[in-house]
Amino acid sequence: MAAISALMVKDLRERTGLGMMECKKALVEAGGDIDKAIEDLRKSSGLKAAKKAGRTAADGVVVARVADDGSYGVLVEVNSETDFAARDEGFLAFVGKVVDAAFTGKQDNVEALMAGELEDAREKLVQKIGENIGVRRITLVNADNGVVGGYVHSNNRIAVLVSLSGGDNELAKDVSMHVAAVNPRVNKPEDMPADQVEAEKAIIKAQPDMAGKPEQIIEKMMTGRINKYLKENSLVEQPFVKNPELTIGKLVKEAGADVVSFTRFEVGDGIEVEKVDFADEVAAQLNG
Repeated sequence: MAAISALMVKDLRERTGLGMMECKKALVEAGGDIDKAIEDLRKSSGLKAAKKAGRTAADGVVVARVADDGSYGVLVEVNSETDFAARDEGFLAFVGKVVDAAFTGKQDNVEALMAGELEDAREKLVQKIGENIGVRRITLVNADNGVVGGYVHSNNRIAVLVSLSGGDNELAKDVSMHVAAVNPRVNKPEDMPADQVEAEKAIIKAQPDMAGKPEQIIEKMMTGRINKYLKENSLVEQPFVKNPELTIGKLVKEAGADVVSFTRFEVGDGIEVEKVDFADEVAAQLNG
């Protein structure tokens, strides 16, 4: 059996990013052949990555990147299982590669983007970090006779792209910042889905002060409250966070612009995380 030196283990660790004991074991099983050890580790790490893929990745980061001329931008969400992993240098480097590829290729199809080298990089990262890692979603926004601007909250947990007709990058960034802070449901009141309006009406009808009132009074009160609901949840009707005396609609209109669309990503938004009792989790690991 070939002697396994510390230098060989160090070399394998640098080339794979895996732990010392795992590298030493792989070298022993490969008879000191580093290339064979790498091949074997890739096979085994693929199996381990598949096992980890069953775990929920609801943490991570979101990133927005906009072209210098404001002609387009991309939003990307990459998930990990924990906030600790989301701060890992290797994880953030992987996120950077994903964003570079999506931005350069103007690609918003996750499956197509990840085919090949990026998927290999993801699997290696899963093996190194020990958590499920996944690219969840990508959005590509193109400017149409206007400009795209973006904003990323400092902790990389909220990112926004806004498309304006007219205006400039700074205005689009201001509107993006507002969207990040206030989280409007729709751009304009008429954009609110009918089912959401009906659901809100049902809630209003069920409120105690509606009981026993004549139908015409109920309708009048409901109209007022629905209009209030639409104003509060529509971007262009909301007071601008940096100057509440202006609505977003008025802000962009004064600049000769209009809001075409906005897209807001928040880390883990809509992902259901199974809650596991800590004692049960420890017991399961011991039994496993």
